[in-house]
Amino acid sequence: MTNRRPRLYERLRVTLWTLIVPPTLWAGHFLFSYLWAAISCAKAGEFATFPWLFVAGTVIALLLIALAGWVAWHQARIPGDAPPHQDSTGVDRLRFIAKSTLLLAGLSFVAVLYTALPVVFLGDCR
Repeated sequence: MTNRRPRLYERLRVTLWTLIVPPTLWAGHFLFSYLWAAISCAKAGEFATFPWLFVAGTVIALLLIALAGWVAWHQARIPGDAPPHQDSTGVDRLRFIAKSTLLLAGLSFVAVLYTALPVVFLGDCR
């Protein structure tokens, strides 16, 4: 019996709460983007030349979504029974929620990128 220390992704458990983290981060970024655009258009009449606050918010959202996806990817690879998963075991439930979290993280990552695109392509508030 080896006495090895568990890795970070082995200690973290994917639950229904972690399942909603990536879409919640995307929704928060979406709200942040529209508020940023509305405030900068109302105050200055145009977007900032290089919006540091917007870039920082986008990078933080992308990093947190990638972290949630990384944890879910490692959790989904835990060995267990082969498909079809007809038995309701704890490992099968964990792998299902982890795979769902991984897919939502990928979707949310792309959604954050698409939310940030108008700032890149639009220069004024017309």
